[in-house]
Amino acid sequence: MTKIATEPIGSIPRPAYLQQAMQAFQKSEIQQEELSKLFAKATSETIRQLEATGSPVISDGEQSKPSFATYAIHGSPALAPGGVVIPFADGHTRQLPKLISGPFRYQHFAADYLNEARKYTSLPVKQAVISASAMSLLYPAEGIEGYSQSQFISDLLDQAETDIRKCLDAGAYNVQIDFTEARLSLKLDPSKGLLSQFIDLNNQVLDRFTDAQRSRIGIHTCPGGDHDSTHSADVPYTELLPLFFKLRAGNFYLEYAGEKDKKSVLECIRENIGGSQKIFLGVIDVLNPVIETPGQVSDLLLEAYEYIPIAQLGSTDDCGFSPFADDISTAREIAFEKIRARVEGTKLAEKKIR
Repeated sequence: MTKIATEPIGSIPRPAYLQQAMQAFQKSEIQQEELSKLFAKATSETIRQLEATGSPVISDGEQSKPSFATYAIHGSPALAPGGVVIPFADGHTRQLPKLISGPFRYQHFAADYLNEARKYTSLPVKQAVISASAMSLLYPAEGIEGYSQSQFISDLLDQAETDIRKCLDAGAYNVQIDFTEARLSLKLDPSKGLLSQFIDLNNQVLDRFTDAQRSRIGIHTCPGGDHDSTHSADVPYTELLPLFFKLRAGNFYLEYAGEKDKKSVLECIRENIGGSQKIFLGVIDVLNPVIETPGQVSDLLLEAYEYIPIAQLGSTDDCGFSPFADDISTAREIAFEKIRARVEGTKLAEKKIR
């Protein structure tokens, strides 16, 4: 029987007790020690529930990350409010901080989350990291006196490399670079100049690894997923994918279930995919509370099989279910049931492909 790999993207909605504790910590109502214990409890529970879905590869559900984008710089004294604003279709926004002094240094590395997760499971654990291109947005347009943008980029590349390398060295099954700003960049700059800059920056990081290491490094793209809204779903995939596949990574995690024109996406993948690139196609729409059936998941994969060689086809979720810690738009129980449907639907597709 042909095997189709299946993996999660990462985040799972935090349990209510953790949400409440994080809010209490922000108000100085509880201490870090108490919050850390609840982070560990939520991580353990999340991993146990992910194992129960039958998923062969799991994550820690990002239970202790403040967000997928800012974990590395959380608490840095070199940051101030007032950075890049990201608008979402429903009208809400997210705003990055901005760098006010150098040198640029990560405050936290993703391997810390990985090491904690591996305490609670014997299954393979993947680890998500933020892209160098997303972090490049921290440097202000007005510049920083005594710390040039070129110096910042040099430091950034070193930090992004270290983040990935620490995960590989710590035994990550693979490392997923979150590059959700890829599609957004086309909205900000339809000429594709910004996207080209982002891809070049990420490739400079990827080029620091061997071919064998890059086979364990993947890139995730989606049109944003926050409070059941997106920031760039109106940008056609056909504008993104030809450049996206120039990234020198082994695995590509693509939002797909939420796409309206799926055929054009599959055609674009077929036209641009490289021979050594593996496509993990999103078969779970994380913005829709309706739980997919295994049959629906299987049908998506069988259709994709007509365009993507089976050896290069895998399944995943469109995005994380809660990439920002305060996002409670999806019920935790629904997230686990959707993941179970992905796992069972992938097995069903395997049986139908001979």
